[in-house]
Amino acid sequence: MLLTLAQKLAILSDAARYDASCASSGTQRRDSRDGKGLGSTEGSGICHAYAPDGRCISLLKILMTNFCIYDCAYCINRVSSNVQRARFSVDEVVDLTIEFYRRNYIEGLFLSSGIIQSPDRTMEDMMRIAKRLREVENFRGYIHLKTIPDAAPELIEQAGLYADHLSINVELPTDNSVRAYAPEKNPTTIRKAMGDVKARKDMADSATDATILGQSTQLYEAYKLKRVYYSAFSPIPDATAKLPLIKPPLAREHRLYQADWLLRFYGFDVAEITAARPDGNLDLDIDPKLAWALQNRALFPIDVNRASKEMLLRVPGLGTRSVGRILSTRRHRRVRYDDLLRIGASLKKARAFITAHDWSPGALTDSANLRARFAPPPEQMSLF
Repeated sequence: MLLTLAQKLAILSDAARYDASCASSGTQRRDSRDGKGLGSTEGSGICHAYAPDGRCISLLKILMTNFCIYDCAYCINRVSSNVQRARFSVDEVVDLTIEFYRRNYIEGLFLSSGIIQSPDRTMEDMMRIAKRLREVENFRGYIHLKTIPDAAPELIEQAGLYADHLSINVELPTDNSVRAYAPEKNPTTIRKAMGDVKARKDMADSATDATILGQSTQLYEAYKLKRVYYSAFSPIPDATAKLPLIKPPLAREHRLYQADWLLRFYGFDVAEITAARPDGNLDLDIDPKLAWALQNRALFPIDVNRASKEMLLRVPGLGTRSVGRILSTRRHRRVRYDDLLRIGASLKKARAFITAHDWSPGALTDSANLRARFAPPPEQMSLF
């Protein structure tokens, strides 16, 4: 049965929701206010991605096709899966992007795809879409391509000439898990493709005509903390896929980014964060700063009127902005509990770890049930 464009869009936009790598870090500021071209990377709409400076970018997020020659156990679009299939042509993706932009629905495109015919053929079509948008339609919006690691390096390099962001799926955290659940994929090939993209990005960064602005990756599951741009893959439950029971992927993604934030802005190192649990994994029930504080209660409570900036940054519930305001306030007077409320500190977390001019947590810091105050309540699992 021939599908209409609207039917294809419904199928392939829904299929793309399992591909959560919508990271848009590293984009340039481009717009068409000069009257030339279409699109913008500035603004906000369908799939939201965020640049490092907080700008929200609305993206048309679709698969080029959900046909696939591979049979990865975790993927709903694997060749053995009984799902409705659809495929966009190059022209259809270009036309959809431009029409959605003209209607002010989007400001960019996130394009991924199943593997059709061969990795090279798939990557070539994706590259042609980006090239058409840039060179024919003069589209200046954001473009994120999920590249195919088995494709020829020159095709990925060409894609980097037109895309703001390239991403390559690591798929699974260990070579053994790849062999078990995605036997047709080669971890060495994936790592080489990521290395090639990084090398080209480094070369571009040193040139005046930088092209590849960033790359990210996605894991089906991630346990150990890694310094990668991580985005969770969210497969739907499937009784035919014999996969381990794991926590919701987006919960892990959230904790990993929180941990990365602690590394970048709060003075933590990896060993401190991973020491919060005996197995070195992140606690999925509470945020990593709180987990660290609970493991280091002997350091608390600290006096917000005397503590160093470095120590204030380690208090759960105090962000960089709150700490800056505390330091500014205490230059003029003693900081009180109400001051912390006005500053915007999350005292639900912080109150157990601080003292102020008119506040002391008493025995709260050392209470046996302190973690239970923050962890989500236990849930009764379904028996059927």
